Amino acid sequence: MDPATTYTLIVNGRPCEVAVTPKTTLMQVLREQLHLTGTKDGCSTGHCGSCMVLKDGEPVRSCLVPMRRADNATITTIEGVRQPDGSLHPVQQAYLDQGATQCGFCTPGFIMSSIALLAQKPEPTLEEIYAAHRWNVCRCTGYNAIIRAVQQVAGQPLPPPPPVKAPLQVVSQYVPRPDGEAKVDGTGRYAADLFVEGMLHAKTLRSSEAHARIVQIDVTAARNLPGVVAVLTADDIPGRKDCGVHEIDWPVLCYDKVRYVGDALALVIAESEAVAEAALGLIDVTYEPLPLVTGPKEAAAPGAPQIHEGRAQGNVLAHYNLELGDVEAGFVAADLIVEREYRTQTVEHAFIEPEAGLAAPDANGRITVYGGGQIPFNDRKQIAATLNLPEERIRVVNCLIGGAFGGKEDVSVQILAALGAQATGRPVKMVFSREESLRVHPKRHATIIRMKTGAKHDGTLVAHEVEIYGDGGAYASLSGHVMLRATTHAAGPYEVANARVNTYAMYTNNVPSGAFRGFGVTQSGFAMECQLDVLAEELGLAPLEIRRKNILAYGKQTLAGQVLTESCGLGECLELVAAEVARRPVVASDGDKRRAWGLACAYKNTGYGSGAYDAAGAEVELFADGRAIVRAGAAEIGQGLPTVLAQIAAEELGVPYNQVEVLLADTDLTPDGQATTASRQTYVTGNAVRHACQELRTLLRGTAAEMLDAAPDSLIFAEGCVRSSTSSAPLSEVVRVARHEGRTPKVAYQYVAPKVAQYQHVAFGFAAQAVLVEVDIKTGETRVLDVIAASDVGRAINPLGLQGQIEGSISMGLGMALQENFIMEAGQVKTDTLHKCKLPQINQTPNVTLFFVEDETQEGPYGAKGVGELNSIPTAPAIINAIYNATGIRCYSLPAHKTWLKAALAATPCP
Repeated sequence: MDPATTYTLIVNGRPCEVAVTPKTTLMQVLREQLHLTGTKDGCSTGHCGSCMVLKDGEPVRSCLVPMRRADNATITTIEGVRQPDGSLHPVQQAYLDQGATQCGFCTPGFIMSSIALLAQKPEPTLEEIYAAHRWNVCRCTGYNAIIRAVQQVAGQPLPPPPPVKAPLQVVSQYVPRPDGEAKVDGTGRYAADLFVEGMLHAKTLRSSEAHARIVQIDVTAARNLPGVVAVLTADDIPGRKDCGVHEIDWPVLCYDKVRYVGDALALVIAESEAVAEAALGLIDVTYEPLPLVTGPKEAAAPGAPQIHEGRAQGNVLAHYNLELGDVEAGFVAADLIVEREYRTQTVEHAFIEPEAGLAAPDANGRITVYGGGQIPFNDRKQIAATLNLPEERIRVVNCLIGGAFGGKEDVSVQILAALGAQATGRPVKMVFSREESLRVHPKRHATIIRMKTGAKHDGTLVAHEVEIYGDGGAYASLSGHVMLRATTHAAGPYEVANARVNTYAMYTNNVPSGAFRGFGVTQSGFAMECQLDVLAEELGLAPLEIRRKNILAYGKQTLAGQVLTESCGLGECLELVAAEVARRPVVASDGDKRRAWGLACAYKNTGYGSGAYDAAGAEVELFADGRAIVRAGAAEIGQGLPTVLAQIAAEELGVPYNQVEVLLADTDLTPDGQATTASRQTYVTGNAVRHACQELRTLLRGTAAEMLDAAPDSLIFAEGCVRSSTSSAPLSEVVRVARHEGRTPKVAYQYVAPKVAQYQHVAFGFAAQAVLVEVDIKTGETRVLDVIAASDVGRAINPLGLQGQIEGSISMGLGMALQENFIMEAGQVKTDTLHKCKLPQINQTPNVTLFFVEDETQEGPYGAKGVGELNSIPTAPAIINAIYNATGIRCYSLPAHKTWLKAALAATPCP
């Protein structure tokens, strides 16, 4: 190891000296030596920009700056950009105002790039904004809000926000995030930012083989390395050796065989990350290789090697058969039948915060695990089972979470860090490198979808038969549920009287597949929306007309036989999009450029559905100083739940929005909110908060009625007061009196969603999108120029957050359509850096026009439905349909990347 050298820096105006090796990076010094953790580590390879700081006034990616090039430099980090009076920098404020921070992990890096840009060019052009942020990547916002934030500071005109129904006191108002300031000033703490004295560092040895029996794991040399405190294998696990978010089939540490290259074999706990990393290289593993299964069709073939021996179903992880009407008779009645096969790729979540956690034992051996999972109470259950402890001996506390999109529903570091803490009696921190994150956590399912669809001459759909094969990877994760959603949504938001769907989720030796925004509907929705355009063309109909003919509406039934009786605004969505497209004529051909619009619709369930117990708890308490606190066990992953819950509490209690605090996801202090998945949290936890507040009002009315000499039912809670027709009292005073009288103003409420039948749901969100593309027929490059998106969200409780959710979803759909592809070859991960994920960049941001359709659902809070996943579904098929309309080339296998399209255009020249 290189000897340490002393370097001098001026950081945020203060001189400091650090003694590190010349190869130590500036990012490491800022985070690990100076604990300025607003500078984030998203990749360590310069591909995300989260570590951006100003070095001598210029923006640099600090993970790429060795200290030998930083000596005597003046460094400004996010912690040093507030105004002298302590107020936020104008750029920080603009990011809050425009909703340009969601999960917040990439936000400090973006803000530093924005500050540098505006210092040099106070009135930047759009191209200059693109160039200044070319090294920054955001997975949440879709970049639109970030661009608006820069334009706000520059004093440039901004597009008006989408209109909403008449706002209430707080609900439907444009308000900033309660956690926003901590995200824009760098004080917010993510799990990797945590530091406690005496903590150890854990690293995991991962399998080099995708399928093999374990003959021997020799950890002797690793245990003898100075600085190593413990090395654990499966033999050292005191409790259950397997885990799983749904099925318990995933070894915590492998004990018999490995099934993919992300499998964990041994856990090293050491005094430093460097020592732990070195110890991994000293562990000797002997394998007996086994034949590989690398695709779902291969897994289903007779005689295929078994991934999990002893299963009666072989490699079939789950099979679903859905029947509606008489499909054979439907095809007989059809005037036209089309049959096509579609393929969707494996996609990486690419949340910018890699998985991280800290497990800390107390003096009594109780362990607190700080992390970032989407199902904290389930994390606690799994940790306790592995450690062989009662659940009450484990506490799980969520830090801020830097994005998830479904990819943090499975446990990652939580159990391993807790095992280390239990074994050593000391705090243990574990942080995945980006390469490890890519290698380990579940992805979006790759699918093979065969569709056979029959229609009448007028476009009426009469028969639909679908076969879906999904690559579930090595372990179950949530494959069963994901492929069920692909099944029930396999006809898209259209009525078909006769249908049959057979879906197979298959075990393979690939990285496991699991939850990902859209949850299977993204895949089957892509196939169905393309299939409709194929049908329309062969019938001589416009894509708009065939959709108008068949879209779901009141009285129509879904593929699963659920008759819609309320909250279906799809027709309005479609007509809003169609009218806007009609107002924008397009020049179809301009030299080598071809332009065209593409259309697609989508629907997505709110909540678990299918008869599952779907519930969430919340506790609301009022204090005599006027504050209210909401405690809820749900995970916030950037989607904006704290804002929604604060707005609901403020609305119901009449408390000013900025006096509502929200505490989330602490298994000691909050009621269980179940999973942040299925676009359910606004619905279930929002309802829990609403009902808790209503009961709290009832509790306080008795006290207030006595104080105001008024009937309890006549009292109104608003603007921080309780009012009767003749007088009023501050709510804080009512609370003070109630507490003095022994009436603690605190209510807990458990909301249980209405139970529905198999394959059915409490509500659906609906969306229509039109996308304008420009294709360069010489290079094959496709640019998305405009997106028109109309979404039936029930009620826009938090319109600023809603706008960001839709824009971010569109960006994710763009990536899936054109470029993202997680590649494995012979079981080995080839997409091993963030750069290779080919995420959309800021210069790919289309102009987005939004319409909120608010067809309220009866049970939702103020009529709201879930929206987090909905708009990720129609974007990819709309783009693919647009490419076809522009070039005559249809992509049946995603992504439609430029190399493929260039070759396809060369084989079939565009007129």
